[in-house]
Amino acid sequence: MVEIFLKTLPFFALIGLGYGAGKTRFFPDEATAWLTKFVFYFALSAMLFRFSANLSLSEVFDLPFVLAYVAGTGAVYVLATLIALIRKRGIEEAAVEAQCAVVGNVGFLGVPMLVLLMGAQAIGPVMLVLAVDLIVFGSLIVILITGARDGRVSPAILKTVGLGLLKNPMIVSITVGLAWSALRLPIPVPLNEFVTILGNAATPGALFAIGASLASKSAERLAVAGWLSFAKLVLHPAAVAVAAWYVFPVEPYAASVMIAAAALPVAGNVYILARHYGVAPHRVSASILISTAVSVLTVSAVIAWVTVPH
Repeated sequence: MVEIFLKTLPFFALIGLGYGAGKTRFFPDEATAWLTKFVFYFALSAMLFRFSANLSLSEVFDLPFVLAYVAGTGAVYVLATLIALIRKRGIEEAAVEAQCAVVGNVGFLGVPMLVLLMGAQAIGPVMLVLAVDLIVFGSLIVILITGARDGRVSPAILKTVGLGLLKNPMIVSITVGLAWSALRLPIPVPLNEFVTILGNAATPGALFAIGASLASKSAERLAVAGWLSFAKLVLHPAAVAVAAWYVFPVEPYAASVMIAAAALPVAGNVYILARHYGVAPHRVSASILISTAVSVLTVSAVIAWVTVPH
């Protein structure tokens, strides 16, 4: 546990550095926005393309893995939704709270950290978790909020969701990389060096951007944010572990990576969606701040837990 904590510490130290730069205004909000855009559209996309171009679809896609992750994540999603509805928050707020409870920072934090901590073979499982989060649960929040406002799920909503996925650089880079691999095309040396250099900027850039963005987050509505952080950091990996270990026949190493990915703190893009739709942005902001701070300890604990044979 201590050894794993020390290995994760540099990642969270980079987040802390970004937080300090943002809090002191040495790195203003505008700079954070541009850095995030650079990482999202260029550095992280280059990293994901390089990873996926060296994998085959059979190495990435695993049906029992997907079923286990969707089942475990879906159980926590339903629980968070029900608790929100019991509190009479309505469908829109319930959808946002459920998103906080299950969608972790896999792209900016999970891809660089878990691959380095758990080995290069973690690339496939981490990318599969990322893809399911974006395609299934990222689409679900848009469908629920828009459907609740329109009173129905129309073809226009599905078109919006589809276009959103097609414009997401993480989905595009993974798809292009797998297509490149499927065609068995060699990556030219200049291209490989280009995406390697650009992709190497993803880890420090993403972690710094996470910290700098946290500096503008507020810790309001602590009771609800505390519950959502608990759901994300504890209930989500626990539910995924049950599904992967006892319900579906997931290969043990892939299951451990899946569970570790489920233990990551609330993703920043949940706040972007909440602010875009005007639904509980302060609640999401506090959930991101609290879950990220607490995950310094919980992520290490979960990784230590899943690396013990079961």
